[in-house]
Amino acid sequence: MPPAISVSNLTKIYRAPRKQQGLAGSLRSLFAREYDEVRAVDDLSFDIAPGERVGFLGPNGAGKTTTLKMLAGLLVPTSGERRVAGFDPSRRQNDFLRRITLVMGQKQQLLWDLPPTETFALNRALYGLDPRQARETLDELIALLELEPLLERPVRNLSLGERMKCELAAALLHRPEVLFLDEPTIGLDVRAQVTVRRFVEAWNARAGTTVLLTSHYMADIAALCPRVIVIAGGRLRYDGPLDTLVARYGDTRRVRVRTLDAVPAPPEPFRVEEGRLIAEVPTAEVRDVIDAALRKLDVVDLSVEEPPLERVMARLFEDSP
Repeated sequence: MPPAISVSNLTKIYRAPRKQQGLAGSLRSLFAREYDEVRAVDDLSFDIAPGERVGFLGPNGAGKTTTLKMLAGLLVPTSGERRVAGFDPSRRQNDFLRRITLVMGQKQQLLWDLPPTETFALNRALYGLDPRQARETLDELIALLELEPLLERPVRNLSLGERMKCELAAALLHRPEVLFLDEPTIGLDVRAQVTVRRFVEAWNARAGTTVLLTSHYMADIAALCPRVIVIAGGRLRYDGPLDTLVARYGDTRRVRVRTLDAVPAPPEPFRVEEGRLIAEVPTAEVRDVIDAALRKLDVVDLSVEEPPLERVMARLFEDSP
């Protein structure tokens, strides 16, 4: 089976005008403007199989959104090849547009002064969907996202989390094969974030939709994406299982200990934090630290935690050239 998304040597270069100093420099720029090249995406290659859920990670300015826009056909690359659902996105063919959707957490397609049902009806008409099939899909989405109480309220009266749920329903009404999600949980409270994650996982399992997700919330990635693609400076830094990435760069563990009584002078390597003893130690030393804690302290509770994914990513970027 061919990949749902195939990217080969994809590059996007912007020409940014160079700012000249002073009035004389500004006048010279009017007649002989100089430019700097900015490589937003630089020789990027990867394949994603149908039905995969893949996290697309990187620091701010890494080129994530630029890549998504090129895959959706909103930007034309400087060089390289990409195919999405078997199509060249640059051509923006109707058959291609029916197979993809792009949801951006900071933008919306909902009609602000009208209830979400009006946007659903508009999308059904735009995509030329069969009324019966569209109704069945919409009923499915309404049930999964618990949208029934929201359907007749003006969008302007909905909370951010409620609007995002309606955005997802509008974006998936035509049952696309590929779903691009760019920061879908940005600004949402914890409960709304969990709702969006659970829905994306359930829809992926139900419809077999390929998901490429960017997010600065590492909880989104950990919950949804067995595989991650990491870029920095527009270049590929890692492509593989999330577990392997954590094992490679998360080579420490956090040991938490709660004792019967307060410990005024905690033994090495522990420190006191929020009423508990905390130690950050290399994975190979965890057993020795636990043994020492059990011998020297009146332990009531003890746990060992993997490092936060944010710390793993920071280590990866530190090691990247």
